[in-house]
Parts: sequence; structure tokens; C-alpha cells
Amino acid sequence: MSYIVDFKQVSTVGLESSPVAEALAGLRANEARYFMNKYKHEFTVVPASESQENLDYVNRVLQERDINFAAKPLETSQFQVENIKFTYVFYEDGLGINVMYTVDDPKKRAVGFKLSEGMEVPAELEGKFKFARQKSKLAGTIRGSFFVIKGEY
Repeated sequence: MSYIVDFKQVSTVGLESSPVAEALAGLRANEARYFMNKYKHEFTVVPASESQENLDYVNRVLQERDINFAAKPLETSQFQVENIKFTYVFYEDGLGINVMYTVDDPKKRAVGFKLSEGMEVPAELEGKFKFARQKSKLAGTIRGSFFVIKGEY
């Protein structure tokens, strides 16, 4: 069942099993606010158990860097605004991943990693990426990094 993320009343719906559920809910709400403000798009998530196709897609893209996350995926989202296809996965450990894939410009394609406040850098990313800090009213301090996608997906 899909869930429209509310960034005014932040809820942990779907994320309750995460040890950093509040921070992860804030991270998810922060993304929802961004898409509403920039594109007037409602950010909707579905349980990972109902969205294997999204998980498979993200995992295929992550293979470019030989990354396989051990954490359990809780929710995904996939949508297109303007010429950009976005796919998100939110993991139980507090990690949020987004694949930004422009359909008409191979130079503007990337995978972003966002770490919820209170979580450690996942072992799969440790030492491979530098993380910048960003303050968010909804999510506290978010640490983020990314890599540019080279392949066609």
C-alpha cells in the first residue's frame, strides 16, 4: 500500500523497525518537501516488499561500484518529474539512496547517499566516499555523498 509522505506532520509510518526511525522519517519528509517545493510533486513511497522492481533497478546501478547493502530495505519510490527519473530506497539502518537519472542527458545521472542522524556510515561505503553535512529542520544533520553514473540503465 502506498503512502504519501507528509512533511508538515512527520510520521514514522513504514519505518518503525528502524533504530533511527524518527531521523529516517525526517530524512524522508525532507525529500518530500523538496519535491513539493521544486516540482509540486507528492512524494509517495511503497513498502519494499511490494516494489521488487525498484530494488532490482537500484541494485543494478549500485553494481557499478560493487556496492551491496546488507541493511533491510523498508520503502521505495519511483517517479519522473520533467526529464528526470528518480528512484529512492530507504533502509532500516537509516540510509536513504536516490538514483537521479535524466532520460535525455547522460551527463546528469548520479546516485546519492544520505545518512540519517544517529547512524554510522555503512561498512559498504566506509572509506570509499566523503560525506558532507547538511542541516535540516525536519531531519537534523544529514550526511550525504554521491557518485556519477557511467552506464546506461
